[in-house]
Amino acid sequence: MLANGKIIKINSDDFTVKVNEKIIETKSRGKFRNLKIKPLVGDNVLINEEDKVIEEVLPRNNYLLRPPVANIDIALIITSIKEPNINLTLLDKLISIITINKIEPVIIWTKLDLVSKNELKEIKKLSKYYESIGIRTFTNKKVKKIKKYLAKKIVTVCGQTGAGKSSLINKFNKELNLATDTISNALGRGKHTTRIVELFNIDNFYIVDTPGFSSIDINEYSKDEIKNSFVEFRNITCKYKDCMHLKESDCEVIKLVNSNKILKSRYDNYLSFIKESK
Repeated sequence: MLANGKIIKINSDDFTVKVNEKIIETKSRGKFRNLKIKPLVGDNVLINEEDKVIEEVLPRNNYLLRPPVANIDIALIITSIKEPNINLTLLDKLISIITINKIEPVIIWTKLDLVSKNELKEIKKLSKYYESIGIRTFTNKKVKKIKKYLAKKIVTVCGQTGAGKSSLINKFNKELNLATDTISNALGRGKHTTRIVELFNIDNFYIVDTPGFSSIDINEYSKDEIKNSFVEFRNITCKYKDCMHLKESDCEVIKLVNSNKILKSRYDNYLSFIKESK
């Protein structure tokens, strides 16, 4: 008899599955390797409770490989302003990849206590722009507001190493006490502190803590997928229907960039991602 469950933790080849209110430690069948299916945290699965083996991975709504999670509603992009310094290229790359995978991106600014008043003004301008294109932004100080927004959702966190992903989750629930670490002065980036991918139940939502990373590839996505992931381009009508907003004549997107109605850093990143795409 097979039971429905959800993978809530993966540690190497060990899979923790929640079946109703029971927690069962399982292994996965070797057939998944032949089928090129990798069970992920967030997967809904069928397990053999007697043998403690995952027999089937049920169809997914979506999935990401970095961070390695499935069936996610919202991805919190934890974005440090200082130590490590803000990286708008990584931020926009994550927004594109998350959007392509039909997950809602939400930006969380961290370490605002380390910036000057002028730098804070620039962050407010960035927030205003991202909000204007439909991407919610919060600071990591607004814990109650963030938790309210995440109600009844399955959430993952991603972003640059050392940006404060585990620290934010600890603010959501202090009892979790996830490992955090300081910035490496020699490298100028955070030390990896998360080794196990795990789904935590916090009040009325679930959140995944995942290993951090400081680079990610977008070249597996098509040029059209990348273009469509820039939501501010979607309702703009150019002279040519297949306009890629590169060097085409009478391109309305380029006009809006030149008139500062589209954020130049976003457009520059778009050009860079298109070059990376295969």
